[in-house]
Amino acid sequence: MAKPPAQKRVGVGLIGAGMIAKTHVAALSGLQSVAQLRTIVSRNPERALYLADHYDGAAPEFSADLTAVAADPSISMVIVATPPSVRKDVIAELAKAGKHILLEKPVARTPEEALEVVEICEREGVMLGVLFQHRMRETSIAAARHVAGGMLGKLGVVEIAVPLWRDQSYYDELGRGTYARDGGGVMITNAIHSIDLALSMTGPVTRVQAMTATSPLHRMEAEDFATAGLRFANGAVGSFVASTAMYPHRTEVIRLHFENGSMRLDKDTLEISWRDGRTEHQGKDDSTHAVKPLSGGTHEWHQAVIADFIDAIRVGCKPTVTGRQALVSQQLIAAIEASSQTGLPVDLAV
Repeated sequence: MAKPPAQKRVGVGLIGAGMIAKTHVAALSGLQSVAQLRTIVSRNPERALYLADHYDGAAPEFSADLTAVAADPSISMVIVATPPSVRKDVIAELAKAGKHILLEKPVARTPEEALEVVEICEREGVMLGVLFQHRMRETSIAAARHVAGGMLGKLGVVEIAVPLWRDQSYYDELGRGTYARDGGGVMITNAIHSIDLALSMTGPVTRVQAMTATSPLHRMEAEDFATAGLRFANGAVGSFVASTAMYPHRTEVIRLHFENGSMRLDKDTLEISWRDGRTEHQGKDDSTHAVKPLSGGTHEWHQAVIADFIDAIRVGCKPTVTGRQALVSQQLIAAIEASSQTGLPVDLAV
């Protein structure tokens, strides 16, 4: 039997050369068989040249010309890693040129702006995926499998805790922690990963009662602390707390309490405590290991998201997290903010 013809590598453009760019470049280095990084776009290309040292393939071009990327027929997909404040116009130009778009979270600064981005891509017929790489952790995949299997039974209580630390220098970067550039503070920039991961297993929230604040430990416009009571569409109730003012920096934890057992999921471990006394454990044995702020995990999680997106392009299926699916997390964040402002519960449409 004749072998099927080998598929050509997908040409990739990277838009944005900020803090996360090195992770993307390292991830693409591990995907040489299916992807080729062709161009990195930065406002200051000279400052981005160091990224070539983190790429194992032929050195990409460095440019400030987004239009050239849009016109390049060798580039099929782009990873957009710019601040949220400048994304919509970037995405509109790339989508009009037929480029599939993999987007760093969040989709945009507000749910309304995010919906515009989603509709732009749907109108132009291009795929829009979102980099929620926490879903690709080994323990996250195992947790989702347990939940989907149904043996845990009905979900009753949810705990989402994001106890992070960021030094003031983190917020001294121009625009960070502002509504104009980022769309908010700890929720939309940091905790959105845990929110997305939790909601992927619990289903949507229908009501929130919340409080947000800027603690005395930071000088910033948006919140560095948020807490909320949650009611879910499936009848479960829960709590959410997130902050970048909790020292020392600790890992995010999601706890799901079902009728037949409880699940604890963090960055490296999954533990299930069954009601009959059994305990299942997956991941690192020592869950008290030190966690460094801004470590961002490993590039393998990003690599898995990029590989999934490339497969979706080739097969014509949906990526793990589509732009429209990502709207749910932003809508919940907006509801928490609204409840904090009014002091009243906020209902969300399902």
